[in-house]
Amino acid sequence: MFKRILIANRGEIACRIIKTARRLGIATVAVYSEADRDALHVEMADEAVPIGPPPASESYLVIENILAACKRTGAEAVHPGYGFLAEREAFAVALARAGIVFIGPHPDAIAAMGDKLESKKAAAKAKVSIVPGHLGVIADAAHAAKIADEIGYPVMIKASAGGGGKGMRIAYSRDEIAEGFARARSEAKSSFGDDRVLIEKFIVDPRHIEIQVLGDKHGNVIHLGERECSIQRRNQKVVEEAPSPLIDAATRRKMGEQAVALAKAVGYDSAGTVEFVVGQDKRFYFLEMNTRLQVEHPVTELVTGVDLVEQMIRVAAGEKLRLKQSDIELSGWAVETRVYAEDPARNFLPSVGRLIRYRPPAERSADGVTVRVDTGVYEGGEISLYYDPLIAKLVTHAPTRKQAIAAQADALDAFAIEGFRHNISFLAALMQHGRWQAGKLSTAFLAEEFPDGFHSIVPGAQTARTLAAVAAATDHVLGERKRRISGQRPGAAVTRERRRAVRLGDGEITLEITREGDAFVVRFQGLGKSLGAVLASPWKPGDPIWSGTIDKRPISVQVRPALNGFDLAYRGVETRAYVYTEREAAAVRLMPEKKVADSGKAVRCPMPGLVVSISVSEGQEVKTGETLAVVEAMKMENVLRAERDGVVKAIRAKPGDSLAVDAVIMEFV
Repeated sequence: MFKRILIANRGEIACRIIKTARRLGIATVAVYSEADRDALHVEMADEAVPIGPPPASESYLVIENILAACKRTGAEAVHPGYGFLAEREAFAVALARAGIVFIGPHPDAIAAMGDKLESKKAAAKAKVSIVPGHLGVIADAAHAAKIADEIGYPVMIKASAGGGGKGMRIAYSRDEIAEGFARARSEAKSSFGDDRVLIEKFIVDPRHIEIQVLGDKHGNVIHLGERECSIQRRNQKVVEEAPSPLIDAATRRKMGEQAVALAKAVGYDSAGTVEFVVGQDKRFYFLEMNTRLQVEHPVTELVTGVDLVEQMIRVAAGEKLRLKQSDIELSGWAVETRVYAEDPARNFLPSVGRLIRYRPPAERSADGVTVRVDTGVYEGGEISLYYDPLIAKLVTHAPTRKQAIAAQADALDAFAIEGFRHNISFLAALMQHGRWQAGKLSTAFLAEEFPDGFHSIVPGAQTARTLAAVAAATDHVLGERKRRISGQRPGAAVTRERRRAVRLGDGEITLEITREGDAFVVRFQGLGKSLGAVLASPWKPGDPIWSGTIDKRPISVQVRPALNGFDLAYRGVETRAYVYTEREAAAVRLMPEKKVADSGKAVRCPMPGLVVSISVSEGQEVKTGETLAVVEAMKMENVLRAERDGVVKAIRAKPGDSLAVDAVIMEFV
């Protein structure tokens, strides 16, 4: 077994690998760019080596820098994690030449399966059913349009060497080919250093289901069941689960056998994933093989009890698999959500900044429920615009899918993040979605269910009463604290009114609240019947989560102080609550509402990012839908288009500029 390994990655996956290595008694070496000098993986590792400037192309993607770090520290092996150099054949070859073990598949397997073009050729040769497409290199946009015409629309344009949703575009007509081809190539070049793309038929209403395989250097290959990864946005997975609610035992066996056969055909000798596009009729087609550890591997670990990172390390050290196919049994259900630094209200555009507050739910395994948090950040750390905006992966496991979803919903409510926008409320709302709960999924799920993007859920009557009760209890605790401030003027004892009016958005709920020992009793007014609740919580001012019980039912609500009120988040609802006495409420009703002023005829940067290009000039007439600029953030290129016809008055930015969110890029007449 290795004594020291280097992790050629960053963020949560580097931290994840360090945890397993530490359990196995293996020393770890972290590498870091200048932007990651204070990162969590650097703190966790036994040793850390700087490898270059912030851009990945000058640090994490530079093979020579990784090799130098290995030689400097005496690392015997390298785990690449996912992304960056994980699927680069040249990296595995360079390590082998330097006498360093690559904790992953051998270079020939990477060449055969890691490249989307080569993997489809290998699959076709192995008589595996594949999606109709073009298996050759595409020269230019005209060539791409010709191929797409022959295949038939819609088509998928995607990076040959890519993964993680980078360098992927869907074209529904010939008019969309040129820009889709250009964007896919550009993203592929910047993310993977390889601008080759392929085109294949895009199957409408498909599901994305993948099989986890595991092989050793002695010819043994097994599979560990499937993962459903159909909840995607811009080809990026958002929620994953294992097993799939669609797949039955017979289909699982067929998919598993096909995945194993394909892996054996290339002598696969590590952890890998065979991805399939699956119709609602359970017919499946080979999509690609990822020759690395997947982001979503924890759901497989929780339903099988197998530590995939440990298996990768043992296999790389030459050990035989201790597991046989008959040993693999799926137990219970696991759900994983990806918590991203992004703004759901701005079409999920990346958000960056400092983590003013980071309080994930407590990890636990009790009463049949497991809560696991894989992260690479800490409170006070920073989310950089140079890398993927993943903050954490929240994983729950329970005996049934319904219970795993319920545990996930509870954990999301208890996840507090402040400092920038994030997608927790969106994920919490998704857990309440009827179609998701029914398992009726497809890769178009988010586009179909949230066609206008995500907007905070309007609370129903029961949720509104829950939030009103929590707001009133919180306000009561704050009031009690103020009464205990020393040095106040003496006089008549202060009495506290029991009746309160809680304003939530445009609605108002009247209630009475009284303290009874350690609990609060709330009675709602004007509902035509007696409704009340008993609340108990150790919440104190400054806590980001109101965690306690309502009528003995556990509940967590995110609570942040706001001017004269509280910002609350619960089950996908985000709202501001104001707690008034009846007299205050009567006065507030007479106050005029402040109107938000028009921001003017300007195109603003929707997220912190780098200006890649400006497509118009001052004085130019533009039409609705025309491309105005391209801004890059988190390795993704975002095209800004004209929302209406107009004439460009002034351009305030140029290619290469780093802009803050809402910075003006151009103005119109």
